[in-house]
Amino acid sequence: MQEISDWIATRNDPTYGGQLQNFSLPGIPAEGQMHTDWTEMPVALAGGEVVNLRAPIYSISNPAYGPLDPDLMISPRVAPQMIGLGLMEAIPAKDILALADPDDADGDGISGRPNIVMSAEFGKPMLGRFGHKAGMPTIKEQSAAAFSGDMGLSTPLHPSSAGDCTQAESACSSAPNGADPTTGVEVSAESLDLVTFYARNLGVPERRGPERRGFDAPEVLRGKEIFYTSGCIACHTPKFVTGRMQGDVAQSFQLVWPYSDMLLHDMGDGLADHRPEGRATGSEWRTAPLWGIGLTAQVSGQATFLHDGRARSILEAVLWHGGEAQAARDRIVNLPKADRDAIIHFLESL
Repeated sequence: MQEISDWIATRNDPTYGGQLQNFSLPGIPAEGQMHTDWTEMPVALAGGEVVNLRAPIYSISNPAYGPLDPDLMISPRVAPQMIGLGLMEAIPAKDILALADPDDADGDGISGRPNIVMSAEFGKPMLGRFGHKAGMPTIKEQSAAAFSGDMGLSTPLHPSSAGDCTQAESACSSAPNGADPTTGVEVSAESLDLVTFYARNLGVPERRGPERRGFDAPEVLRGKEIFYTSGCIACHTPKFVTGRMQGDVAQSFQLVWPYSDMLLHDMGDGLADHRPEGRATGSEWRTAPLWGIGLTAQVSGQATFLHDGRARSILEAVLWHGGEAQAARDRIVNLPKADRDAIIHFLESL
């Protein structure tokens, strides 16, 4: 386990809290509006192909409760996919920690680190698994944090009915709430357990094969081979076996293929949000699971990727990789176009 000294202290904005609320109820002003300006960045690939990346510049306008703190750190988020969360929670922590190499002892340029966070559910340090920076250790805590931050609803883990409202936002903090007089919270322990059960059991979609959706098996297999030999699996660990889950036979001893090591990796300045979380620095991100990535457009209505949705295709997401992933990214850039297309074809089949 990491030492206490690894923890990076941060604080919420004293007026606006931890999350910008750009919508509100009648009579309560919204906190402000997020704006994004884009700068095009052309990237030349082998074979003459050029891909235009879009680099975002974020700002907040119309702050309703006074000026923003001068030290405010802005880091927009696109919600991660929820499939397979229960299977990821069922992977033994020791198997994930065994992949950590914080000092790059093997010299391969990859130095994954675990984000060890304090669990509000269990009251002890635990391995963070969920969220873009692995800041949440359990599905229940992820769900409770969403109830509080996204919806302003209290739970046994976050009992404040004001949610993310601060004392400076008096109309919000004094607004009526729906807390049950007997429990003092709006989302009971039973309701939170039911939501957690739902999130825990959202299944991973079956891979699409050549007999469905027109996928060409030989090209998929060739793309898989190139994906492996290009070094992508140094972070996108293909498979694990889940542990023995007490009272949960269905998720016990399952061979699963998340293509993630669930560790933190420095992804370079291009993707850095400069906002630490727990033990994750401003340039570190949890390896995103890849299962189901080929269905992003079908499920979400649009295909955008990375923590803030800046990438408009899987290839753009690859090209944003830097830091520890720079060498693998450069190998993809220098491949013949047919080989790059094969890798994308493989990823779209997941």
